Amino acid sequence: MDMNQYLDIFVEESREHLQSLNSSLLELEKDPADKGVLNEIFRVAHTLKGMSGTMGFTRMQRLTHHMEDVLDALRNDRISANSDMVDILFKCLDALENYVNTIVSTGDEGNEENKGIVDALADILKKGGLPTKSAKSSGRKAKSKPSDEKESKEVEVAQAEAEAAAGSEIGLVELNQYDINVIRKALEAGMNVFQIHVEFDKGCLLKSARAFIVFQILEKNSEIIKSVPKVEDIEDEKFDFEFTVVVVTSNDQELFEREINSVAEIAGVHILPVTAEMIGVSAEEIQETAEKTGGASRPEAEGVAAQTAQETIKKAQKAGKTVRVDIDRLDVLMNLVSELIIIKNGLDNQINAKDSNAWSESIEYLERVTTNLHDAVMKVRMVPVEAVFNRFPRMIRDIARELDKDIELKMSGEETELDRTVIDEIGDPLIHILRNSADHGIETREERKRLNKPPVGSIYLRAYQDGNNVVIEVEDDGRGIDVGKVRKKILEKGLETPDIVETLSEKEVIDYLFKPNFSTADKITDLSGRGVGLDVVKTKIEALGGTVEVETRMGYGSKFIIRLPLTLAIIQALLVKIGSEKYALPLSSIREIDNIKFSDVKMVRNREVIMLRDMVIPLVRLNEVLEVKDAIPDEKKKYLTVVIVKKGDKLSAFSVDSLIGQQEIVIKSLGKIMQGIKCIAGATILGDGNVALIVDSNSIAV
Repeated sequence: MDMNQYLDIFVEESREHLQSLNSSLLELEKDPADKGVLNEIFRVAHTLKGMSGTMGFTRMQRLTHHMEDVLDALRNDRISANSDMVDILFKCLDALENYVNTIVSTGDEGNEENKGIVDALADILKKGGLPTKSAKSSGRKAKSKPSDEKESKEVEVAQAEAEAAAGSEIGLVELNQYDINVIRKALEAGMNVFQIHVEFDKGCLLKSARAFIVFQILEKNSEIIKSVPKVEDIEDEKFDFEFTVVVVTSNDQELFEREINSVAEIAGVHILPVTAEMIGVSAEEIQETAEKTGGASRPEAEGVAAQTAQETIKKAQKAGKTVRVDIDRLDVLMNLVSELIIIKNGLDNQINAKDSNAWSESIEYLERVTTNLHDAVMKVRMVPVEAVFNRFPRMIRDIARELDKDIELKMSGEETELDRTVIDEIGDPLIHILRNSADHGIETREERKRLNKPPVGSIYLRAYQDGNNVVIEVEDDGRGIDVGKVRKKILEKGLETPDIVETLSEKEVIDYLFKPNFSTADKITDLSGRGVGLDVVKTKIEALGGTVEVETRMGYGSKFIIRLPLTLAIIQALLVKIGSEKYALPLSSIREIDNIKFSDVKMVRNREVIMLRDMVIPLVRLNEVLEVKDAIPDEKKKYLTVVIVKKGDKLSAFSVDSLIGQQEIVIKSLGKIMQGIKCIAGATILGDGNVALIVDSNSIAV
């Protein structure tokens, strides 16, 4: 049975349930008596157990089952919750996330049993005087098994030998010539062939679901070459309470007995090793063929198994790149595509017509529809920032416990939407900033008490839309940035001379925090002090076409302000010409365009600047930065055309030869070969088929 088609759905839904579990556990820690939260956690754990079981991920299923036992005891008031217990439940959550991540990368849950967590869950029940899972029924009848493991093993071996000698009471299923050839090749290659007969409890209501689980176990550990009844009939529940399969495997019999017996509602598992004699071949003949081939041959089924495994991994690695879309947005897309078809038919009819007015009207109509289509597609790509924000309350909770501080994270604007590509990249920068606020910003309990501040420090995480940008703010009510301390660090590291440091404004001093290897921490901890963090934040944000600014007030706190474009796919741009080449400048970063007299160009600190309305703005010669050889020299120009670009609260003037005009452009990646070029953010294909490079104004602006 092929469950690969459900893998991406499983991953996506598991991640949603885990995020819900994360939020609910935080609520439980605040109010352990909240029955509504407890019931929600139990529901999520139960759902995860069922999903993982259906997919055949037995380790994940077992862990959620143990977790469910503790949650059931909690909600029935047999035990009470505390911080230590919530810590263990969070460890369960982390283990489940690791299982899902392993499934995404390999297509399988891995071999981690998480025994330490399972034992910790069992201890919780023991301390409460409750029976642990080992004493409860797990879908099999415990009384039917001998209590002594050695005796049990001897019974199993004796039973297997008896079945092999007598041909078993079940008997070998009917095999065709293809089946016999595959079995023969498997035996020649030294592999095992088993006939496995599975019986369900007579009261089993979900035979097909249980069969799915069994088939997942079989497919994970072997290759199925025969099924009676057929797989299709088992899927449609067209069978009684038993079925038989023949498998080729390199695993031993005990593994199948153990794994299949762990499935609920299994009444019995009978395994018959298939020998050469059973398929009408002598053992000597098999041995002779094996010696001739050196045991190197492999059955055809094994090759199929390897191919299936690779397909599973590829399928799993694609999981998680989906976007859930409101049906209304899809309806809008459908309507717009319908309009495009109408326009296309209209243009076909007007090809030979001489009515230029009708043609112009159709083109205008087409332009209007394509603009609406663009907006609709952008909305489909949009994802609420909640997808990123939801992971941070848990992180702040863990950091607060590690630092022994009282910190509360207050979030707002989670419904604000960003392009999926931006959402995927913004998480790491926000983690750095939030860690920075918790470690450097928020004071200890003693400090806050001495300063007459509330005992619990607050970190505010906000998101809101501002025109074509989304603004994300991280603000804390902590100690703020000590600008004097930063000045000293600048001198200690030899980044500037004392004279220059004294002339730097407060904002210019704070900008040094974003330099590589720059840290004001007095000691290195697991959270900070290594000088990597804010420089990573700046690099990442600017790579996304955004900016980051800092506002601070000593003793009152700091605020990091991140501005990001709504989308990275289609933008409004100003096309300019430098020499014979065309370039695109993102319109979102342009403040104004001016023609400057050459007499207004001055030299300050060996840099060219222009004077514009009493403002001193650094001049950037784009022809020099971009190494354009045939740019028009200044002496052949009447004036200097400059594009004033804003980066945060700073302005820069980009000199260009001429302006072409504003245009909506589609951003194309330059690929791996040209990756990492600072001045260029990508490329676009113009209407005439030529390529124009998109200037990365953030990396060039001074």
